[in-house]
Amino acid sequence: MSFAKTWTATRQMLARWRRLANSPPPDEAVFLQRVRFVERGVTLPVKAVMLLLLVYFLFFAHWFVNLTPPREDALNGLRNFFLVYLALNVGTGIMLWGMDEISPRLLERAVYSMAILDGAVLAALTLVTGGFDSALYYVFIGLIIRNAAIIPHADVQIVVNLTVSVCYVIAGLLDVALEKMEQQVVRTVGRGGLGEGWSEVPTQISAESLLLRVLLLLLMTLCCYGIQMLIDRQREKEVEEREFALKEHQLAAAGRLAAEIAHQLKNPLGIINNAAYTLQKTVKEGKTITQQIAIIREEVDRSDRIITELMGYARLAEGKVERVLITEELDHALTLVLPEGAKFDIQVHRDYDLGLPPLLGQRGHFSEIFTNLLTNAREAMDGRGDLFVSAHAGPDLSVEIMIRDTGPGIPVDKLKQIFEPYFTTKAKGTGLGLAIVRHNTDLYGGTVSVESQLGKGTTFTIKLPVRSLMRLRK
Repeated sequence: MSFAKTWTATRQMLARWRRLANSPPPDEAVFLQRVRFVERGVTLPVKAVMLLLLVYFLFFAHWFVNLTPPREDALNGLRNFFLVYLALNVGTGIMLWGMDEISPRLLERAVYSMAILDGAVLAALTLVTGGFDSALYYVFIGLIIRNAAIIPHADVQIVVNLTVSVCYVIAGLLDVALEKMEQQVVRTVGRGGLGEGWSEVPTQISAESLLLRVLLLLLMTLCCYGIQMLIDRQREKEVEEREFALKEHQLAAAGRLAAEIAHQLKNPLGIINNAAYTLQKTVKEGKTITQQIAIIREEVDRSDRIITELMGYARLAEGKVERVLITEELDHALTLVLPEGAKFDIQVHRDYDLGLPPLLGQRGHFSEIFTNLLTNAREAMDGRGDLFVSAHAGPDLSVEIMIRDTGPGIPVDKLKQIFEPYFTTKAKGTGLGLAIVRHNTDLYGGTVSVESQLGKGTTFTIKLPVRSLMRLRK
């Protein structure tokens, strides 16, 4: 297998993995529902009780006695850190009780920040209660599950939970460092200088047990991430099914409307045409009348052609809604416009992002957009030049497509008119190509824009949202 084929296969595999790993952004309602039920309804009361217990044990109970100077310094640092943590929890609690009056974005940042801070405080408590051997290790597992319950963003969730796991490891390593400092103090001042009640308690946890604990935290993090991905995929599937149903209903209604319009307009025109034809044969005299009848027939034929073109322009026909990969449609349109057997001296430069999300819609709509733009580019360059085609992920879950040619460009005074129906600068053009492009783009809630410089070429930019309902023009 050649290097090019290997590289292409690798890119395709990475794109598939990226599509699988991409988590669709959850609705604000999902986040608010989780925070209201888990964080405000369950975690907040439990945390209030735990904070009161910690205040008692850290400041009033004689729980920590006969500590070495390094342990005493660590405990004092924990007490100061805890006071800050307590104040932040009071502020967050107030926000949670008034969450209906707070911006979801602000509430989201506060909740995620407190989730990381909870892990940091728990790690500090672990440091003064035995390090890797502390019984608080099992609280880390509960904290990871709780974070998974309140964070609907899969990528944010795994970052927060990995941070919590790292906090546990750091606390254990600091405990080992403190133990070495204690041993140094013993060698310097002797055991008697540390007080009669102090006794050295060596760390009893083995390397195998430590490895299993860390692996369990990572496994719990990955399991929660996997469950969140399954939930996201199910939610994405439900959203797509609703969009499929809505779009198919809209297309069916549009198709019926188009058929009714065609029936109502074509029949009268056919009658007029037949009547004019009969009248033309009957009238033998009066040249002026004959000419007028010929004009009538001419205009009827023209009206019939306009109706037929408008039906193609409006695309109000029933069609199949499906998942469409934009890069595949671009390549297919390039094959149609620039077939291998044609003698076009055009160099095509592709630039596609990996893992672009699919769009929901009728494949023919997107094909018409790209085919019309590429045909215009080919004709503008007169079959010779460079054609640049790119597809990138845009902001707010959208796809941005750019088609740039190196043709003569479009005059500034005509740029505002090129999307109007029946406006054309070609001798045999119908003026509907770019009108169809704009119409089909608007149909999916997208936008189309154009930039051009005389002598340097023209660039068309299409922005299509991944999630949108089709818009039918009246």
